[in-house]
Amino acid sequence: MRPAYEFGDEVRVLRNVRNDGTYPGEATGALLIRRGSTGFVRDVGTFLQDQIIYTVHFLDSDRVVGCREEELQPADAPWIPSRFEFRDRVASRLPLAIQGRVLVQAGEIGEVIRVVRDQPGGVAYHVHFNDRNTLLVPETALIEAEHDA
Repeated sequence: MRPAYEFGDEVRVLRNVRNDGTYPGEATGALLIRRGSTGFVRDVGTFLQDQIIYTVHFLDSDRVVGCREEELQPADAPWIPSRFEFRDRVASRLPLAIQGRVLVQAGEIGEVIRVVRDQPGGVAYHVHFNDRNTLLVPETALIEAEHDA
């Protein structure tokens, strides 16, 4: 297990970082670092002997947080911002069909399972809709799900 980043490397975080209860002075679940933010690796360590954890200093917010390797990319790598992220609740903006068969009606709620940034038409998402398979849905076909009252 060799680290991809070293002390001083500038990295970008790929998803929002929220407090898991280990960041002092902030409520559990509070947003600490917004996806797309860049910072510098200050330390490299391991967790449970099988996960590399990087201590990253995000200068804009002056926060130091731990990030897993899969949450980071080099700061100079292409970055394509996305509207939604993992676990966001979304609604279909229009009926979703495969070969003319409608699988999801407009307005149905699903959950983002994965953000796919390398699609030819732009950002797309693996979205799970209840009682159906997970579908690959372009960003343009989704809207934010309304919050429950």
